[in-house]
Amino acid sequence: MFQGSLLDFTDGTGPRPLAEARRTNLSHGAWIDVLPGWIPDADALFERLLASVPWRGERRRMYERVVDVPRLLAFYDESAALPDPALVDAKAALDAHYTSELGEPFRTAGLCLYRDGRDSVAWHGDTIGRGATHDTMVAILSVGTPRSLLLRPRGGGGRTLRRDLGHGDLIVMGGSCQRTWEHAIPKSARAAGPRISVQFRPRGVR
Repeated sequence: MFQGSLLDFTDGTGPRPLAEARRTNLSHGAWIDVLPGWIPDADALFERLLASVPWRGERRRMYERVVDVPRLLAFYDESAALPDPALVDAKAALDAHYTSELGEPFRTAGLCLYRDGRDSVAWHGDTIGRGATHDTMVAILSVGTPRSLLLRPRGGGGRTLRRDLGHGDLIVMGGSCQRTWEHAIPKSARAAGPRISVQFRPRGVR
């Protein structure tokens, strides 16, 4: 059962204030904000999303073959109801904190289910749409078993950053990050439990 609003700070179970997020300035006008353990009851949220989201597999052409995408997916456009009240409240909190800097609210939510260490996502930036040419933000909430999110400058020439995200952690990639940096979730040879990431994006950014 969902235990109250994420925006209710009065009983100590609400999220850590987003003002506590630690910002790291990267190169070329990119930055990230990181806030560990942002939401309460993250493990319960993981179980609810695992059970209620209509997860689907996809296949994509890679070179001369069509292969399975190594994770399960779901997408909620701005006209669709989010699958859990906790995500509704999470989006409201992100909008309240970041809209003045972003210039617009977050509109969509994409969800990825990494079932184990074999699931992954290759190096990429969210450059389908406005992210290819304009500064924007992508906010990622992670629940479940932590996995490493790697970031590196596009084209090389800089060190790779690693952030282990899970159990309610938040990372926000902003500024030029989508077009001047890349991020990935690599495969892991270690035993890894499942993880769900929820990516909140503005309109026209994929």
